Amino acid sequence: MSIAIMSLVLLGGLILAMAMAVPLGFAAGGVASLLALVEFGPEVLGLAMQKIYGMATDISFASVPLFILMSSLLERSRLARDLFDSLQYLVGGVRGGVALVTLLIAVIMAAMSGIIGGEIVMLGLVALPQMLRLNYDRSLSIGVIVAGGSLGTMIPPSIVLIIFGLVGGASIQALFSATVIPGLILAGSYLLYVVIRCWLNPALAPASRDAVPEGMTLKSALMGLVPPMLLIVLILGCIYGGVTSITEAACVGVVGTLALIVVRRELSVFLLHQALVQTLRAVGILLWVTFGVAVLISVYNLMGGRAFINELILGAGLTPMMTILLMLLVFLVLGCFMDWIGIVLLTIPIFLPIVVELGMSPIWFGVLFSIAMQIAFLSPPFGSAAFYLMSVAPKGVTLVDIYRSVWPFMLIQLAVLILVLLFPPLALWLPGLLP
Repeated sequence: MSIAIMSLVLLGGLILAMAMAVPLGFAAGGVASLLALVEFGPEVLGLAMQKIYGMATDISFASVPLFILMSSLLERSRLARDLFDSLQYLVGGVRGGVALVTLLIAVIMAAMSGIIGGEIVMLGLVALPQMLRLNYDRSLSIGVIVAGGSLGTMIPPSIVLIIFGLVGGASIQALFSATVIPGLILAGSYLLYVVIRCWLNPALAPASRDAVPEGMTLKSALMGLVPPMLLIVLILGCIYGGVTSITEAACVGVVGTLALIVVRRELSVFLLHQALVQTLRAVGILLWVTFGVAVLISVYNLMGGRAFINELILGAGLTPMMTILLMLLVFLVLGCFMDWIGIVLLTIPIFLPIVVELGMSPIWFGVLFSIAMQIAFLSPPFGSAAFYLMSVAPKGVTLVDIYRSVWPFMLIQLAVLILVLLFPPLALWLPGLLP
């Protein structure tokens, strides 16, 4: 059987299994294992298991459940709500102030944990009812929460970048450094969009002093900013200061979060139990998908799949920039139907060597990938950000409402993607990041 036919069999089997509601991890691993047994016999499965063991014992991989645990703890404590109240006091009385506060919180939360699900759920519970109560435009309110809550894919310590670095063999610290400017550009673009829209059409976000928390003073508002800032300085200071590795910084973040919760007298058995259960569920899904797709990639490479794809892409006669555009198009199409975990595991082991062979920076490509995943999180019909918000949205907010609200923000994301594509120094701003 030729590699082209085997590629079609693998792809067709994967699509068929997923259409039958088989989870991605089991679909990928099962289809690859069956094809490997037919082509090579049972001995080849040992090589796939070796690949899984190598990933499972990588110390950097341990940072993922730690950051997820940290996000779960933050979601259940009042740290985020107090941060919202503090920022509301400072800027909530201006036109569009609550929407701006929501975006600022999204940036801060992203810099604390790097998880998108918890951010969107928290903002959906805290900020969306507040904006609707103050007669903010529904589409603007929903779009702000979904787009802002997805910033965790861009702003360090991003779980997406950690997995990208582990799968592609790229420096995670370099990826974190490279996304700082693009991430701030994206967040700043969201803020500018809200300001301009509210200026052009004041009815979208009526100015109201009701947005300011009653009884709060300037001193208490500033004090509400201290705990989140401490966590951000603690985590990013450990990473960029060279004090600890990524995994150790994640440990520091979890310990710091627990310490703040204890000091604020919020720690309870129920809170800890719920955070641990959510973490175990999230990590369980992540591990099964990782292992299943790792088996598929290992078997496919053994068949000669990587060489086949390399020859197919590099032999197409495309320019390097057109090749990158083709890869980004693949990311965007897959993002409409598949979670980011499956996309990074399926594509990066094949695409990244081609990027390097073209003489381009894998770090710059990692930034492009993270922006593409921003778009994927919002893309219908299966954009995960919409489903996170739908799980906590007030009565009357439908999935159709959410998808109608995200298009302006998706256009902003696409504009930033093109900007970084055309101007790589925006990502490769440090001398050490240059290829």
